[in-house]
Amino acid sequence: MALVEIRDVHKSFQRDTQKIDVFTGLDIDFAEGSFTALMGPSGSGKSTLLNLVAGLDRPTQGTIAVAGSPVSAMRASELAPWRAQHVGFVFQSYNLLPVLTASQNVELPLLLAPLSKKDRQERVKLALDIVGLGDRADHFPRQLSGGQEQRVSIARAIVADPTLILLDEPTGQLDGKSSQEVLALLQRLNAEFKKTIIMVTHDAHAAEKAKTTLHLEKGDLIEKRPSGAMAAL
Repeated sequence: MALVEIRDVHKSFQRDTQKIDVFTGLDIDFAEGSFTALMGPSGSGKSTLLNLVAGLDRPTQGTIAVAGSPVSAMRASELAPWRAQHVGFVFQSYNLLPVLTASQNVELPLLLAPLSKKDRQERVKLALDIVGLGDRADHFPRQLSGGQEQRVSIARAIVADPTLILLDEPTGQLDGKSSQEVLALLQRLNAEFKKTIIMVTHDAHAAEKAKTTLHLEKGDLIEKRPSGAMAAL
């Protein structure tokens, strides 16, 4: 069953007098429960695709639906509450607020939800326990390692139990050991908690942890199947 449906999506940007086409009729589905890595050279549109799926950007033409919701047609006033409920976003640079503790950073998405303080605290504790940082709840970002900061950002992404987890180069600033810990966590979220994950990465070793790898080449997505065969989508 397709969780994300992308149909005839075009996306272009204007740079001075030059029109730059990123996608020219992209069609792809991401199945519920899938774990997909997106690879490709810089500027190939990987992050643009994540932003389109999350409703942070709009296609020039075409439609995008997530769990039946017409993301590409939503008004700005509809997108924020929809995103808070359905999308967990993880960035390369963590994007934690330095003046807040780990638990306070994780709680931020829940402030948009109609939850009591007790319910928010219970969800934050569960999310931090899942990422293995229950004992770091009161630590500030500066008191954490890079790998721990990224795990806090993942806890923040999953605390609202989102439909979809999107990650933009989540291991880009991590050392080898921390990268492996984060990737193992993502595999657990996918296998144990059935989370649908789309991850942008330049790291072939990171991509190997996903179930499917898609390569963006000149606006087209090429799937690397488990057998190693390549097939255009």
